Amino acid sequence: MQIPHFPEANHPLVKSLFHQSDQELVNLFQRSPESGKYFTAIFCRYSPIVYTLIRHSARSPVQADYLFALTWRHIYYELGGLDLNSPTPNQEPLTLQNWLINITAYCINEIELPPTEAIHYSLKATSPALWCYVEQALDQLPPVLRFVVLMAQTFRWSETRIAAYLQAEGENFTPNEVANFLQEGYRMLEDKLPGDIRAIYLGEDAA
Repeated sequence: MQIPHFPEANHPLVKSLFHQSDQELVNLFQRSPESGKYFTAIFCRYSPIVYTLIRHSARSPVQADYLFALTWRHIYYELGGLDLNSPTPNQEPLTLQNWLINITAYCINEIELPPTEAIHYSLKATSPALWCYVEQALDQLPPVLRFVVLMAQTFRWSETRIAAYLQAEGENFTPNEVANFLQEGYRMLEDKLPGDIRAIYLGEDAA
């Protein structure tokens, strides 16, 4: 089994956090929701453990990659409320690693995966850490812009097909208008990503 390598681990913004403890990274993540580098650093630190656990349980590599991404999405939303200082039933201190292993086990047991042919996610194309922030940004787009971006990117629909679908739903847009919606959607989507996420994944100047 080959554990995937994520290039963002070598980005200066992420490498600068390697000396931070798990507790410090969790605290920084919780205090700075406008920054994405702290979650990305946690992801880079623990992705090998999470991926190893998932790969041994999934039926196919495609399902493993998709479950890996879904697990990190679950981790992202749960991490905001994590308190590593809270007592555990056996009174042993809670560590980030143990918590992540427990969350991963939960996701392996509880998430029902679609068949391989129905999965459109590619681990090589989109890192789970980036996916979390893109999804968060997508939620902030107006409904029509979100729809055209999702159809174009997920199902590779053309402007003509998207326009035809919208017309069937009572929305009278031309393919040209859909093309304009797409450009506006991409611009707005990028604008709503944290600045450090754009720097890490899109190569923008961190400043």
